[in-house]
Amino acid sequence: MNPKPHRTRQNNPDGMRNHVLDVAADLFQANGYHATSINDLLQKTRLSGGALHHHFPTKKSIGLAVIKERVAPAVRETWIDPIRTAVSLRKGVASVFADIIAGLEARGAVSGCPLNNLALELSRHDADFRKAIDAIFSEWRAAMTESISRTDGGARLDKTKRSDAAAFIISVYSGAMALAKSSQTASALRSAADILSKWLRDHHLESGHKTARA
Repeated sequence: MNPKPHRTRQNNPDGMRNHVLDVAADLFQANGYHATSINDLLQKTRLSGGALHHHFPTKKSIGLAVIKERVAPAVRETWIDPIRTAVSLRKGVASVFADIIAGLEARGAVSGCPLNNLALELSRHDADFRKAIDAIFSEWRAAMTESISRTDGGARLDKTKRSDAAAFIISVYSGAMALAKSSQTASALRSAADILSKWLRDHHLESGHKTARA
């Protein structure tokens, strides 16, 4: 006989909801959105179907919540906030790459960037997912553009070229992460970090950056 689902206490709806999102985010990262079933979520969360559907009526609603409430904050924590508070853009980018590489090597596996994974899987086939994913990329790109504008070289660029430079940095990282996932090594990320460091220096996008807070 299959064990009965564990019934989480009903007086903590926020805790239950967060638990579902944590489990779903991990499953989507490990297996992909389409390969993760509602039954997978029920087994991992140990919730009843009624309890799960009370918070999330559809699998899509879970996916959209994961993007907004798990993936977006992760991008802010990993990329946006460190860049905004770095003493220089070049050092900030180098520090982000170093932290990501250290994390991958500590885990001994490369699952890829959660945002990139979902973007590749979902953006083409569903407009709601595409908009949610694009909103994160737009926030990331805007934050990078702002940081570039505070460098000596960036101050001489117009808004479009600053945005293009920001997109280039994000694209280099995203491509390197895809290569790292394919090879299951961090070598592509190390190469990308070195290339970006030189590119930022050559384009005078490293100095003049003001720290966001003391």
